Amino acid sequence: MKAVVYEKYGAPQVLKVKNIQKPKPKDDELLVQIHAATVTSGDVRLRSSDFPLLFWLPARLIFGLFRPKKKILGHELAGIVVEIGKNVTEFKVGDSVFGTTTMLNTGSYAEYICIPQKWKNGVVELKPENLSYAEAAALPIGAMTAIYLLEKANLKSEQNVLVYGASGSVGSYAVQIANQKESRVKAVCSTSNFEMIKSLGAKSWMDYKKEDYYEGTEKFDIIFDAVGKTSKGKAKKVLKKGGAFVSVKMLTKEKDDHLKLIKDMAEKGTLKPFIDKSFKLDELVQAHEYVDKGRKRGNVVIEVLK
Repeated sequence: MKAVVYEKYGAPQVLKVKNIQKPKPKDDELLVQIHAATVTSGDVRLRSSDFPLLFWLPARLIFGLFRPKKKILGHELAGIVVEIGKNVTEFKVGDSVFGTTTMLNTGSYAEYICIPQKWKNGVVELKPENLSYAEAAALPIGAMTAIYLLEKANLKSEQNVLVYGASGSVGSYAVQIANQKESRVKAVCSTSNFEMIKSLGAKSWMDYKKEDYYEGTEKFDIIFDAVGKTSKGKAKKVLKKGGAFVSVKMLTKEKDDHLKLIKDMAEKGTLKPFIDKSFKLDELVQAHEYVDKGRKRGNVVIEVLK
């Protein structure tokens, strides 16, 4: 099968298309033919080994001190189950699924992957019926992160919520989820993305290049840092008493219940992935170059099989 492999850390050019052996599912695994994957910030960080200085050594010990342990990147996927192990009970051949590859020994930049029907760190679920494979692949990481952090912030109805970095993957989902609670969402992003976040349900917006949200007079129940580029110290200036600050820098956890909730919301039409650009598997270097520029809106999809 075709896969994109990297043997060393570095620029996008370390990603190489290779032919490798097609995997065989173990007793508790599904063999999934991948139709679509994505380029997440996690993929870019692992490829380049761009970890914060404080966590650089621990991260390299986990992911590979001198070279990457996990040769195939790709944290999200959507595809079709083509084979199952003898102990698999929750899925059958022909099921369309979506999910993550978190802490597996391989990723979704490949034509096939083996995924356990259940495991500690990641999740897999039947694909929302109304979404394409490309759309479904763009949901899990960003949407689950948004749900987890908004639950941590104790999101309630009709609150005042500011989303910093609202036009990215996590931010775009945070805007939609908060909007479902009839919250008044203020989005912080660049002017060029105002129409995008307005379409997702934001009620007001500001350009971070022109003004600082923490210098204003408006107060918020929740400030959601969706890009890890602001701080609790700044947020406190405009948080209401008892308000919450959450950030993608915080540890999060993938939950089966959250992926089921995402599937339900997607099928109801209340949660929609925003796809910025799509690339083919052979164009993965270009896809990573694009994400490296830091101007990605929503999600970047890799169409493995159309």
